[in-house]
Amino acid sequence: EYIEIVDSLFKQGAEAIIEKNGDSITKKRIQKGYRIKELDEEIRKHRTRAEAKNLAKISTIVNVPKIIRVDEDEAIIEMEFIDGQRLSECLEKLKKEELKKIASLLGKDIAKLHDHNIIHGDLTTSNFILNNQNQIVFIDLGLSFHSTKIEDKAVDLHVLREALESKHYTIWEEFFEHVKKSYFDYEWSAKDNGKEILKRLKDVELRGRNKKKGS
Repeated sequence: EYIEIVDSLFKQGAEAIIEKNGDSITKKRIQKGYRIKELDEEIRKHRTRAEAKNLAKISTIVNVPKIIRVDEDEAIIEMEFIDGQRLSECLEKLKKEELKKIASLLGKDIAKLHDHNIIHGDLTTSNFILNNQNQIVFIDLGLSFHSTKIEDKAVDLHVLREALESKHYTIWEEFFEHVKKSYFDYEWSAKDNGKEILKRLKDVELRGRNKKKGS
């Protein structure tokens, strides 16, 4: 689910419409005509409720937009607008030391989420904003979920690796190495968690390469 915000205009994605209004944005889940009306309403209510609950929980761990209002009946979440740039737009513009700093911040924040057994579900550079205080803000958490599985955490990191390699091919290797180092160096609540996840990441990457060769 990727929706781009441009100035005060709204953009429509597959799942939602987002509109900017002053210092806030409103995310409204789209009605699906192919679903039975009552079922569609229930699904949109459930997903709105789940996303708002996830946002509230995640806000105690990493930077996310503050929730202003939730209307489950209308499938709407209103949240603060984050002034800054998406990482997808600014990574290549950063100097070497800035790049290392941002990668280290990102690795630490992802480790924090995983240490709390939260999987983002869509770790791409389009889903992080570098705000005006040079902090990373996580956005678009509609695919996030709870999991204690090492595999899910490794796959979450693999999604980021693939996104970096695809969109930021000139700097992705160095950037991702800094992400992994910071992720591993995080003070995990379970001593070997970071080590086990990175070990599993190698297996996930190998499966990905073998799948590409076979396709």
